[in-house]
Amino acid sequence: MGCTIASKDINIVVYILVAVFAISSWVDINGLWVELPILVQKLPEQWNLPSYMAIIIQIANIGPLAFTISNYFWPSKVRETPVIYVIITVGAIACLLLAFFWNTVTIVAGNLHSTALLTLQFFLAIVDCTSSVAFYPFMALFKPQYMTALFIGESLSGLLPSMMALGQGAGQMRCVNSTSAKNITINGTVVNMTTEYNAFPVYEQPKFSIEIFFFVLFGMMILSGLAFTLLNYLPYCQKEHLSETDSIGTSSDIAETEDTYELSDNHDRFFINAASEIDSQSALLSGRVKKQIAIQGEKTEHVNEKTYEQTISAFRFTVLAMMTTWINALMNGTMPSIQAYSCLPYGNDPYHFAVSLSNIACPLSCFLAFFVQVTSLSKLLFLTLVGSGFASYIMAMAVMSPTPLLIDKPAGAPLIVTAWVFMSFILTYSKVSVASGFRVGGRKALLWCGVFTQIGSAVGALVMFILINVQHYFQQAEMCKS
Repeated sequence: MGCTIASKDINIVVYILVAVFAISSWVDINGLWVELPILVQKLPEQWNLPSYMAIIIQIANIGPLAFTISNYFWPSKVRETPVIYVIITVGAIACLLLAFFWNTVTIVAGNLHSTALLTLQFFLAIVDCTSSVAFYPFMALFKPQYMTALFIGESLSGLLPSMMALGQGAGQMRCVNSTSAKNITINGTVVNMTTEYNAFPVYEQPKFSIEIFFFVLFGMMILSGLAFTLLNYLPYCQKEHLSETDSIGTSSDIAETEDTYELSDNHDRFFINAASEIDSQSALLSGRVKKQIAIQGEKTEHVNEKTYEQTISAFRFTVLAMMTTWINALMNGTMPSIQAYSCLPYGNDPYHFAVSLSNIACPLSCFLAFFVQVTSLSKLLFLTLVGSGFASYIMAMAVMSPTPLLIDKPAGAPLIVTAWVFMSFILTYSKVSVASGFRVGGRKALLWCGVFTQIGSAVGALVMFILINVQHYFQQAEMCKS
């Protein structure tokens, strides 16, 4: 079947805790990005600061690379739980230090640079990039239906700082008109006088300081760390874990039961095909491989990591990997880089609407994925294609900046905002559905899902950095028109 209704067999408290834990994935770096309109007014790099930050994030990909290699060679020593504690702890400490040292500058190569902010941003970037390859495999510990909670939390890691920055007034500005007289003098005589009318942006004072903003980010990281601790050690949450006996039995147990399973139409369930030969009571009491059993019609469903790992064919894994790489290249690398180029020509208000509404669309699509999941490869490819179509329209408008289509028409601004919302909603929904497909493959498949996520994000960001900062392929529109 192509679509399935997600199981409602969840604990809502645990579901919320997973989402709160996942907020720590990118909330600190996202917080820095949304605070840029204020930071660039006070730091020496001004609007060159985003370029430095983009390069630092790409360098920080050594984090997930080191984790993946270490986990491959020493899987029993390099585990997700301690790495996640390092991610949250380093992120929290960096946010706290930013509150005190964000405006500390030093002279480097003869120029003033924001060394404290950029150094702390490197530590934030290295742990945030690593979160993709650590958080995803950790979710193999839980029942599959909790996977959507992780993506809801990831979406909130972008939405919450955006809403906070919106309340702060970051980036809000007004256009001030000015006039100037221009005289032309020939042989000491003024022969012409013209008046020029200009408009320039003036940023409004924020409602609360940058320091308070970073303190709030620090609080979010602490809250996420608390949620992660409860998920690991609170018995109430451990009930939602797939226990060791549920996940892995001895090799002899696996061998004895290997031929009693067959792949279902949904590619994620194995059912007993020799039930007539096994007494249900003795099956529960015997063997070291106890399985979590749910009755589905007249069949018994067995859910465990070992059987999950057998369900993804090489072809399906390859297609899911390609979609993951493509979707994240668009959403995490390409589209954020061109948002200003695509929206600002239509005005400052459409730009802020596009940013805010697209951030809201992401968690809403994750919420939809909790109820309805797409499992068919053809339907996932179709959704990805539709989302990419909206991304193509946005890219075309960015390329045409500062004079995109319909710039002087009433439909221009609503159309670009709508494209951003639909692109964010559809591609996020596709991303969650694809990751749920990896979840079927257990911990190792989820680790690779995180790897392909980072590869796509890095490639997308690197390509756009070259096009924007090296080739100067895009032209920014004036924020205030004369």
